[in-house]
Amino acid sequence: MQRYFVTEKEGEDFLLHLDDCHHVQKVMRMSLGETVEIVYQDTLYLASLVALEPRVRAKLLEKQEEDSSLSLSVTLVQSAVKEQKMDTILQKATELGVDKIYPFQAERSVVKLSDKWEKKKVRWEKIVKEASEQSKRVKIPKIGDILSINHFLDTSKYTYCLLCTVREKPKVIKKVLSKCKKGDTMIIIVGPEGGFTEFEEEQFEKLGFLPVSLGKSVLRTETASLFLLSAVRYIDME
Repeated sequence: MQRYFVTEKEGEDFLLHLDDCHHVQKVMRMSLGETVEIVYQDTLYLASLVALEPRVRAKLLEKQEEDSSLSLSVTLVQSAVKEQKMDTILQKATELGVDKIYPFQAERSVVKLSDKWEKKKVRWEKIVKEASEQSKRVKIPKIGDILSINHFLDTSKYTYCLLCTVREKPKVIKKVLSKCKKGDTMIIIVGPEGGFTEFEEEQFEKLGFLPVSLGKSVLRTETASLFLLSAVRYIDME
């Protein structure tokens, strides 16, 4: 069954976004009376299509009790990478349950995030929305504004702050995750293709980040992000 996130409601009718109207009308070729899943204000409903033109409307049938969220709240800080890699990270991170994604302008990033940032952000928000619908989430991850080493988040509110590194003698991620429990908050930061500079890693440690190793292999940035999120999801299943 198709799932759609909506922000407008008139009486018992949900009004789908224009992009979703096109999906219903032209891609799925749905008919009146078909049932769809609607997520409105972080709550899931079953609804029946009652109008297809000019705007798709779905009438509320019943509320559903469902929450596929992780018991941990995970924020991913992803260093700027090329568009295709970033698209993959956004999509898969959403499927794996991330709550927030912040882009980071690292010294070795080959992409300048500030170039047409507002246009990029709108595009990224569309990617995570579609991935949320596909993976049956009830919350869409937030896309945060650009971070830099001189403009970062308050790390004191997180239970765990993890820095992916290939430096010697960091903590092994398995040992860190084994201590996590329901309700913990975690922020993960992953470097660009060329990795973080020594200065950046030192600054992150001053901010309270714990350097962690993902194993003996050196992983690509997109692999590292998704490996870590997969590990978090795995321990969340226990």
